[in-house]
Amino acid sequence: MSKLRQIAFYGKGGIGKSTTSQNTLAALAEMGQKILIVGCDPKADSTRLILHAKAQDTVLSLAAEAGSVEDLELEDVLKIGFRGIKCVESGGPEPGVGCAGRGVITSINFLEENGAYDDVDYVSYDVLGDVVCGGFAMPIRENKAQEIYIVMSGEMMAMYAANNISKGILKYANSGGVRLGGLICNERKTDKEYELAEALAKRLGTKLIHFVPRNNVVQHAELRRMTVVEYDPNCAQAQEYRTLANKVHANAGNGVIPTPITMDELEDLLMEFGIMSKEDESIVGKTAAQAAA
Repeated sequence: MSKLRQIAFYGKGGIGKSTTSQNTLAALAEMGQKILIVGCDPKADSTRLILHAKAQDTVLSLAAEAGSVEDLELEDVLKIGFRGIKCVESGGPEPGVGCAGRGVITSINFLEENGAYDDVDYVSYDVLGDVVCGGFAMPIRENKAQEIYIVMSGEMMAMYAANNISKGILKYANSGGVRLGGLICNERKTDKEYELAEALAKRLGTKLIHFVPRNNVVQHAELRRMTVVEYDPNCAQAQEYRTLANKVHANAGNGVIPTPITMDELEDLLMEFGIMSKEDESIVGKTAAQAAA
């Protein structure tokens, strides 16, 4: 029996992480891999393209209805989607109330105790935004997710988030088995995007796993709540996701402990590629009127 691979997709909010992860997992399922997705975002949108659903009922909401998580059965929370992919959403509290990370912790414990991880090749965690909250760092902290893939782009804040996530991985790497599998660049058509992604990967001590080109077919598929791999399996974009899936599949055991950089080093990198001009201290804090005087 092949060893269970526990992977996680992290990245800045709005970077296309859930789209990238679901398309990659759909392609892995096409390859015959048995997949379990654990959605770790309170929006519960980590499985919608696999299930063709707006949002899956979450572990936390169902537990609240039932009385407690102990009153739930596995079949209450687990749904089967494209190519037999098993889907669970952890959910979270109402906006502004409580810690959303609690749902992640509760869900993973429940799934492990009730055999959801049995007979699967991959468990994939799709995690909200940046690693600033301990709850969302839980798959890393508790040594659950052992291969982290960071979805980023050539935009400064996406690179900043990738570096920050690397700091989170570094924090727990020595006490557990978590490693950075690599970066996945989701193209935003910014200047020198591929070169920047390669350079950032090098600085972090990892590799750029794949550069996913921007293509409108992704939006067409999403409007139908489908992955591109299912919606238009013969298109070029579907093949990009298959290539990414193959690279992830071949990457077992190749993760690294990342070497995060400072904010100054990140800005230096952007300057090196001409994305950001050298800061002019003489203009800092001056209004338009003062600058014109």
